[in-house]
Amino acid sequence: MSRSNVVIRPEDDTRSLVNRLWSYCELLRHSGVSTLDYVEQLTYLLFLKMVQERKDWRLNTLKIDDGGYDWNSLADKSGNALADRYSEILAGLGSRPGMIGGIFKGSQSKIHEPAVLEKLVKDLIGKHEWSLTGVDVKGDAYEGLLQRGAEDRKTGAGQYFTPRPLIDAMVECVQPEPSDTIVDPACGTGGFLIAAANYINRLFGATMTDDEQTRLRNQGITGVELVGETARLASMNMLLHDVGLPNGNPVIEVRDSLAKSPARHASIVLANPPFGVGTISGANYSETRQDLWTSTTNKQLNFLQHIFTLLDTDGRAAVVLPDNVLFEGGAGTIIRERLLRTCDVHTLLRLPTGIFYANGVKANVLFFNKRKPAVDATPATTKLWVYDFRTNQHFTMKQNPLRREHLNEFVACYLPGKPHSERVESERFKAFTYEELLARDKVNLNLTFLKDDSLSDADLLPAPEILVQEIIDDLQAALTEFQAIGETLGLSPDELVTDSTVLPQMEG
Repeated sequence: MSRSNVVIRPEDDTRSLVNRLWSYCELLRHSGVSTLDYVEQLTYLLFLKMVQERKDWRLNTLKIDDGGYDWNSLADKSGNALADRYSEILAGLGSRPGMIGGIFKGSQSKIHEPAVLEKLVKDLIGKHEWSLTGVDVKGDAYEGLLQRGAEDRKTGAGQYFTPRPLIDAMVECVQPEPSDTIVDPACGTGGFLIAAANYINRLFGATMTDDEQTRLRNQGITGVELVGETARLASMNMLLHDVGLPNGNPVIEVRDSLAKSPARHASIVLANPPFGVGTISGANYSETRQDLWTSTTNKQLNFLQHIFTLLDTDGRAAVVLPDNVLFEGGAGTIIRERLLRTCDVHTLLRLPTGIFYANGVKANVLFFNKRKPAVDATPATTKLWVYDFRTNQHFTMKQNPLRREHLNEFVACYLPGKPHSERVESERFKAFTYEELLARDKVNLNLTFLKDDSLSDADLLPAPEILVQEIIDDLQAALTEFQAIGETLGLSPDELVTDSTVLPQMEG
């Protein structure tokens, strides 16, 4: 520990912690380090510091065979010696076994000015205790740092983040238990997996057996991520939340989830699959996989098929999906019809705009349980309950961000753990029978039933800045949908207009 350590106390506001970390990013930005690189470099340094702090804990669960490549050996150096030691630590940890080796494999210093590195190590990160009991730096400030990186619209990192209040509500509805096998096939930085682990520890931590605790940390909760740099951040985040074993097998795989059939199955899938189109080596995934229902280049539709194959019988899923998955024809119609027949597709949460870092996203959460095929071919879905959290709701990332309490009514209507037969309709919560759904054109699940008050009553209009943001979101959502249509028609990405080229003057 540094002799000049400053204690970050529980009463410190989380926002101030995130702002403090972000000010460090500004230091790196001005020294020529790119957005994703400076988030990565800060997470390396924060991770090393927090591991060092925990070495003195009596109940330290983050025991790492670091071979002397630790924070103290870094903090004792200055100038070029400090820069050299930092590079040695990254290389040394990258040669270690298990998750630690996976996290640091191929890592290298992007901080080329020794004076900047020294300021970070000694004057900024080194002066604070980041792991004190009662301070959820690992959950709030650490993840907040990653999310602030996503707010930089030039990076595209926003695809990795689902708002934590939404994640927490989804996990509360699905109710994971110690015996569950939980997978996120597009895990980003691990938000869903960490929330599931936190939920289990909160409800069952005091009663879990040693075997259950070991299972929870070792392969009970796993993820897959296509982008190596993001997977690295996810693995760090998981270890800091006591998921995974430092010298054990990685809990985050770096690969294309869609490329092959799953080798193991899950009782719970939580996911926010990436938007866009995709193929493998120029071929549709259905050409390399025989377990998919139909061929499409739409990534979300492919992920929906993949999640079905990933689930055990009676497994449950909660998946964030854009509107086009609910109404797109062709392959979309086939997939929705098959999903309704083979799964109990029981709940749809229509999300408002303004809650994602990527503007213009109109999304939903679809909850479904995989069922054993009925002998008489009876469809698994009986009723789809739709909660409209979009109409007459106005959120923005800064002025009016989504909070967990905003979803209280939805969770209450969902009735976690109780039979769906006990659900009661309300103004925002309506049920549609299987027959009604199947009779809709293209099995369209984009179900609306609430009156939009802002269209008829000027007194109910939101603040001007919210209205402007909603207009931007609607325009960008329309562009996204037209882009998907263009890609379906075979137009290349270079031929398509994107929101960044049409609306740059409207940002902010």
